[in-house]
Amino acid sequence: MKKRHAKAKQLESVKLSTATGKPLALNELATHFQAIPLTQLVTASREFPITARVDLQSALNYLLSETYPARLLGVHRMYSHRTLTFSDLLNIERDPVLIAPLQYWEMDIGESVPARCLRQGLWLCRDDEVGLSFAVLLTPLERSGRDEGSHVEIAVPAGEEGAKLTRTLLDYVEKLTNEGQSYRGKVISLQTLDGYGSTGVRVQRLRSVNRDDVILPPQTLQLLEQNVINFTRKRDNLKKLGMSSKKGILLYGPPGTGKTHTIHYLAGQLPGHTTLLVTPEQIGLLDQYFQLARLLQPTMLVIDDVDLIVRGSDGGHGPCDESLLNKLLNEMDGVQDDTATLFVLTTNNPEQLEAALASRPGLIDQAIDFPFPDEEGRRRLVRLYSRQLELSDDLVNIIAQKTNRTSGAFIKELMRRAAQYLLQSGDSGTLDIKHVEAALDEMLFRGGSLNLKLLGVAQAA
Repeated sequence: MKKRHAKAKQLESVKLSTATGKPLALNELATHFQAIPLTQLVTASREFPITARVDLQSALNYLLSETYPARLLGVHRMYSHRTLTFSDLLNIERDPVLIAPLQYWEMDIGESVPARCLRQGLWLCRDDEVGLSFAVLLTPLERSGRDEGSHVEIAVPAGEEGAKLTRTLLDYVEKLTNEGQSYRGKVISLQTLDGYGSTGVRVQRLRSVNRDDVILPPQTLQLLEQNVINFTRKRDNLKKLGMSSKKGILLYGPPGTGKTHTIHYLAGQLPGHTTLLVTPEQIGLLDQYFQLARLLQPTMLVIDDVDLIVRGSDGGHGPCDESLLNKLLNEMDGVQDDTATLFVLTTNNPEQLEAALASRPGLIDQAIDFPFPDEEGRRRLVRLYSRQLELSDDLVNIIAQKTNRTSGAFIKELMRRAAQYLLQSGDSGTLDIKHVEAALDEMLFRGGSLNLKLLGVAQAA
């Protein structure tokens, strides 16, 4: 009797919605489930982070086309400030849910063609083996009008068969999504508006850096490759011996000495690794970064300029900044030893981190000094950054001698300015000492002491 009454109310709702002349989602659900009252359906849902959107779409596409052929409908609600659910689809009064064109996001995944992710949609499906109709609803996970991920909800008739099907479907979707194939092996960072909420994943296209372009003292480069490249190659063997497969590296030295440049080189030398780039202003996203590091392993998690975490805008630091640093160290400490994650921290001011890191022995197991380049290093840097310029060996030696206690960044800018003076002079394509001296005068003496700091100079050459 109750079932007949519920079915009668459903038919009345359908008639009413039809009379409005609007293509309501309710109509499609009533037709799909036929004799089953919509109010007696049972739903279950799971939430997925915004970083999993592309992989979730791939999982749903596979499941609802290969395993369970389905009819896909776009749905739309005019006013949206919270997550759309199946209960909202039954509404026929204020702001009902309409059938609408399918809407997609174009998501950059570092490929030639972006991935298409459905904004929200309704799949009407049937499991012919058990003779059961069901529906799948995909919508943005919204809280206070903010998109925080994806919401997947499945509606089935009440009963054990429906509950079993729901669990199977949701488990399978979660398994496929967690395999995380879309961003694996790429260099990525999280997008954010305020530093505390991710709005998606950005694929970084780093410049290719060859080993010959990494100009460091031989012992520094050897130490770096031993603790990063060689370590990752033997990590599985170390793991079989019962040893930890995670590692922490600190790259420290004056600004402009090649720390970021070297990270670009390392990212290209770790095949199969996903590199995650974290900037200090994204410290509020650490939970999400560490979740991705575990999900997409083997991974290299890079936290650039980590000293900025413990320095306020006035150059000092306080309890809040200490708390952020502790949060980072706690997250690193909480990663299991068998996790294939390499942590790389960079800093221009290691003294601001020394006490905190010393209190957690083993989190950073190798510190690597990036000094100002020696004379031979400066010669190589001049050759590297002269690009297409013609210059003699004698001039290279003179420039190397005149740039003592300067950084690689300084030499890069010096060669660009010298080239500018060459072009302005109208001389031939060969660089001359007068062009270099004009550039040095501008860089070292006209800008004052602040300019020296900005250009990476320890003292006037």
